[in-house]
Parts: sequence; C-alpha cells; structure tokens
Amino acid sequence: MTFVWFIILVATASSLAEPMLKDKQWNHGSANCLTDAEPAIEVYSHSPTSFILRQSKCLNYEAPFMYILVGEKLALLFDSGATKDASVFPLYQTVRSLIGEKDLLVVHSHGHQDHRSADIQFQGAVGVTLVGLQKTALINALSISQWPDGRGLIDLGGRELVVIPSSGHQEEAISLYDPQTQWLLTGDTVYPGLIYVKNWNNYRDSIARLARFAEEHDVSAVLGAHIEATDRPGEYYAVGTVYQPAEAPLPMESDILAIINAELQQSPKANQIELSRLKIIPMNLMQRKLSDFGRWLSQ
Repeated sequence: MTFVWFIILVATASSLAEPMLKDKQWNHGSANCLTDAEPAIEVYSHSPTSFILRQSKCLNYEAPFMYILVGEKLALLFDSGATKDASVFPLYQTVRSLIGEKDLLVVHSHGHQDHRSADIQFQGAVGVTLVGLQKTALINALSISQWPDGRGLIDLGGRELVVIPSSGHQEEAISLYDPQTQWLLTGDTVYPGLIYVKNWNNYRDSIARLARFAEEHDVSAVLGAHIEATDRPGEYYAVGTVYQPAEAPLPMESDILAIINAELQQSPKANQIELSRLKIIPMNLMQRKLSDFGRWLSQ
C-alpha cells in the first residue's frame, strides 16, 4: 500500500510540474536597475535534479535561460550566460551549489556570446569539461552519428539526453531532449520572441527534424533561451529593454514545431513568418556578417 501511494504521489507531482512551469513568473528586470536591481541569477528548481536559471535583465538585456540536468554520475549545464565577471554573475558558484561535487559537462546551444560568456569561470575547474563550439568538437564529444541528420547522446548516468543538430540560427546550433522531464531544449532555434535565421534552408530542415522528433517522443515543453514576447499575441519587447513586466510564458507546447514546420514548408525562400508568440526573421547582410565575425572569434 505504501508503494502504491508513493507511485500516486510521484505521478501527481509530475502532472503538476508543467502547469507550475507554465505559470512561473520570472524575474523580468526593473524600470530602474540602479535602484531596484534583481538578483544576478534566478534559480527555478523543477525537481532536485532539474533546474532552470535565468540571468537578470538588469545585468544583461538578453536575460538568457540556462539549464542544469543532473544524473547519477554527471551534471550538465546547457549554456553559460552573457557575462564573464564572476563577481557580478557568479554562475560557477551557483551551479556548484546545486550539483555539489559531481563532475560537470558544459555544452552550448550555439556559439553566440550571450550563451557562452561565463565559460571562463569554468575553465580549469576540477571536474569540469567544456565542450568546444566547433562542429568537430560537438560531433566527437556528444557522439553525434552524422551531422546534421544524425543524433547524439549524453549519458549523465541513469539519464541519457538526446542531441539534435539544429543549425539555421547559427551553424553549430543544437537542441537537447531530456526523457526524464520530457523537455526539448531549443536555445535560439525556438522560443517566444524574435528568431533571427542566418541560413533559411538549414533552419527549415532543422525545424522539420525537431517536428518529427516531437511526433515520435513525449515532449512536455519546448524550452528556449529567451523571452521577448509579451503576454499579448503578436507583441514583442524592443531589443535592449531591461524591463519586461508582462512576459509570455517560457514553455511552448510541442505542437508549435509542427506549426512552424508547416509554415516553413510553404516558404522555400527566406520570408518573415509571424505566429502568435514568435516571429521568424531572415537575417540581413549586416547581421549575417556580425554572426560570421562572432563565430570566427569563438572558433
């Protein structure tokens, strides 16, 4: 009887987890960051082994989300935020407080600076492996069978994550699927906001792969790296804002991938696509050049 009740309690907790995440009100900056700044890092504990971190908008307007998934042998940090300085953005210290002395693998959704700046805090730390940003490094470290159509695997010990190449926004972008939470972590490939696409054909192919994956697997939430949409359909915060008091929820339903895929299949040429909580925008020449420069710096 005790065991049966335990199973019921676990199932109930699991069923409540996603609504709790959907209703989560994140720290969203301040109208005056000089006098009313929020903590540098907000930590959401989804479970004792699954965490979502958000960097303060008062520290960097990008306010990227980072994810910590803990297995029996190893913990993973997905992205390292937009600020190097540990004195104002103590990411390594925060991660250690959550995972204890477990070895740590640091992997990036892609190589843009707002997702890798705090790597310097982890370099040389005992028990930490930083996966490189280059395609070869990703293929080797994450056991990706074939780029971009194959999949990779990260074994944390009793928790195996699936790696899905997702280029388009950036050449070496990846997504991660965690069967334990059933989260699909998509970085800047899908999130509630303005999604800038560098290579249209690659992005269309990546979304098709993610949509097929979501059809074949249980996906409780599609979770990206930013919130830029308001809670009103079709409205977005201006780039650079540090105060977003009426944000859209972070998680998106898995069917968003099928919806985006259907739109992209009708748009063989780069073309702006607007849905209720995201807008897909082809990068202009200057944006592509800046992306190329940032990629060169990260190699």
